[in-house]
Formats: sequence, C-alpha cells, structure tokens
Amino acid sequence: MSSTVESVSQPSQASIQPLAKFGCIKTLAEKPGLSSIPPTYTFTKNPDPISDPEESLPVVDFSLLSGNPDEHNKVIYQLGKACQEYGFFMVVNHGVPESLVKAMISSCEMFFDLTEEEKREYEGKDVMDPIRCGTSFNTSVEKVLFWRDYLKLFIRPEFHSVDKPAGFRELLLEYSKRIGEMGMELLKGITESLGLEACYIEKALNMENSFHILVANLYPRCPQPERAMGMPPHSDFGLLTLLTQNGVGGLQLLHNDKWINVNPIPNSFVINIGDHLEILSNGKYKSVLHRAVVNNAATRLSLAVGIGPPLDAVVSPAPDLTDAESNPPAYIGMKYCEYIRLQQTNQLKGKSCLDKIRIPKI
Repeated sequence: MSSTVESVSQPSQASIQPLAKFGCIKTLAEKPGLSSIPPTYTFTKNPDPISDPEESLPVVDFSLLSGNPDEHNKVIYQLGKACQEYGFFMVVNHGVPESLVKAMISSCEMFFDLTEEEKREYEGKDVMDPIRCGTSFNTSVEKVLFWRDYLKLFIRPEFHSVDKPAGFRELLLEYSKRIGEMGMELLKGITESLGLEACYIEKALNMENSFHILVANLYPRCPQPERAMGMPPHSDFGLLTLLTQNGVGGLQLLHNDKWINVNPIPNSFVINIGDHLEILSNGKYKSVLHRAVVNNAATRLSLAVGIGPPLDAVVSPAPDLTDAESNPPAYIGMKYCEYIRLQQTNQLKGKSCLDKIRIPKI
C-alpha cells in the first residue's frame, strides 16, 4: 500500500546513537540549536495519495442517544453510516466537562515536563506493565524511531496511575470514569446499528470487566517534519478509541485512498473503530489506518482511551452476523491479551496484526 512508511536506509551501526544518550524525544527536540534530526529518526514516505483538505468527519450528537425514539433511531443510523463509511467520527454534546479535559491535558503536559530521571521511574519492562513511559513505539525492534514520547496507563478494570505531577491521579480517576461511560454508551449504539441488541457486546464479552487503557502521546516540534514520523499508518487494537488533543493538528486517516487531516470541532472527541469491532462485526465495520505527522511550529499532545473486552476474552465474529454459506466467519478468535502482546512486541505496520487472524477466502 502506498501509505506504508519505509526507512530511507538501514543506518549503519556506527550511526545509531544510543537511546539513553537522548532519553525522551522531548529532550532531543529541545536541544539548543537543533536544526536537523539524527539518522535514527529519519524516514522517507513513499508517494502518498493527495490529502483532501475539504473532507470532514461525520459528527454525532451524543446527547440524542438518550433522546426520544425518533432522535435515538436517527443517531443509531448516523453511527452505522459513520462506522461503515469512515470508521471515524466526531462526538459533540458528550457531557464530559471541557474544564476536565483541559485539566487532564495540562496535567499530562506537566508529566512530560518532568526530568528524565523522574520519568524513568515509570519506564516499565514489559508491554503488559500497567504503567509504562517511553519513546517511539517499540525501540527493541525498530531500526528507525518515531518522533513521539508516550505514557500508557491501564485504567480499568484495575486503576493505575503515576503519582507525579501532584493531583494527576485524582484528575485521571474522574476523567477515566467519564470517558469510560461515554465509550460504553457509544458501543451500545454501534451494537444496535449492527442489528444486534444494544446489550449484546456487554453480555457476550462480559464488559463489566472491560479493559481500558489511556495513552498520552507527546509529539514535540521537529526541525525537519518532512523527514520524521510521529506514528506510522496503523489500526488500533480493541473495540473503540476515544481521542482528544491540545488543539494542534497531526492526526490523519486514510479514506478512499486519500489521507484526510482530522481537525476536531472544539470540545469534541474523535472516535475510531478498533480491530476487535471489525472482528466482532465480521468485517462490516472496519478499523481504519491512521497516522500522526509532526510539525516545526508547535508541540502536539493527544489523549487516547482505548476500550476493549476483558484481557482474557476471546473475540470472534458475532454468530448473528455470519452465515455458513453467504457470510462465513472471516476471523479466528484470539485471546485479547495475546492480541495486544502480538501487536505491541512487533514493529507497527498497517493492519499486519489483524491480518494474522484473518481467514483466507476460499
């Protein structure tokens, strides 16, 4: 696919500067006089489809999900259309206080402002560690690194948080509660749009013990943004991802073979389908490739909450959405924790993880 990101060349061993020397990408980006990026961060993109600046995402009014039957049915239709045509949409009137969102973004910015030594306390050793701070995506297998720092926190069913900066834990607790409630309601609406009972996913996957993860992404200003990549084209594991950001653009999605710049409406959330909703819907709703590009003018910070089934759940196509003759199951089941580990311990490349469990058509 033309959207795949490839390195210019494999840098020689001598040119690879130890990660420990730079630490977080934020430290590198703030070096006085930095005018070019090291070879270990240098990518080149194959010719991309031309972005369509006029394209915009569907907008869903969350408040109408609990409206009268006509309003509710209209939103269910809109959700289904957005999921089938884009795999992405924006949600407004969601009930999450704007002040809470801004405070959460500010608190994450303060976390990334901590010293290297302070952040190293949360480094983590394994992809399934419930608190993990790092840079790029998976530095153990990458030849070229991404222009990104991250903080990953497992927030449900067990709640985990860093204890710096002061007040972070309390903010995150309230934020994760509000986002989780919104995500579960959206999931019910999407389930209805598939022609299933609203509670189908909730019951079939035991969503009382659903797994939620918060990922804070920091993309500092880059002196050569055309040569660096924040995150390459990929799809998300899980059922849904709910994202907000600090007002700086950089998220793009692939739609009709063109990259679209996602410019969220103020005080909205960007929602996208994950691989496991594609699996459950037997491919009717597909997870969509998206990427993060960087710029030389402003630092971007995004907050994403991924909502998935319990870690021990096996997600398979819903029986009511398959037919042995006309629409056989297109994916094999895999335990959710094993799928996450598969994706997180390899290089991030398109939908390669989902492809591993796709059943070839005869």
